[in-house]
Amino acid sequence: MPYYERNLPHWLPAGKDIFVTWRLSGSLPTAVVGEIKSKKFATEGRRFREFDALLDTHRFGPVWLKEPQVAVLVIGALKKLEEERLCQLHSYVIMPNHVHVLLAPVAPLERITFLIKGRTARQANLILSRTDKRFWQNESFDHWIRNPAEFERVQQYIENNPVKAGLATSPKGWPWSSASSTGFSRCADLTSGIPASK
Repeated sequence: MPYYERNLPHWLPAGKDIFVTWRLSGSLPTAVVGEIKSKKFATEGRRFREFDALLDTHRFGPVWLKEPQVAVLVIGALKKLEEERLCQLHSYVIMPNHVHVLLAPVAPLERITFLIKGRTARQANLILSRTDKRFWQNESFDHWIRNPAEFERVQQYIENNPVKAGLATSPKGWPWSSASSTGFSRCADLTSGIPASK
């Protein structure tokens, strides 16, 4: 079972679908992150849901992913990874300050997240007229899918996230999600401008 560690341990069995979440740099204050990490939770999943619930409030930090050009850029980069056969996308949502993706990795997940963040950070900063500033938080959350029932739950969780956060009345109503065809069609022309993997 492949394993890597940065701030959090990552256990990734081969051939399993993976639920991945990453967020904007500064989207949660260090004190809030420390407070949540210091709590005792029954499972890492509960800890994740507390982090995600706070992100959904948009009370802290930047919400750069609300900018349509930036959201489309991230979707285009995800599609580019799939075109390059580094992963198969099952579902995704671009929230104002974080991203959820359910995928089947072909390349190591560490490489996939490195590429998606690297390909989008500079371009997003250009769109937002920001220079020499960190765009993404370094760490990401990942969880491998154990069975088909969990796959369904995670897929629904991802696509329903904008509804839960009060951003849309239905999953299809949020354009930056696999539940909507809008974001997919608007990013088609952007993948040509995203650098290929090395």
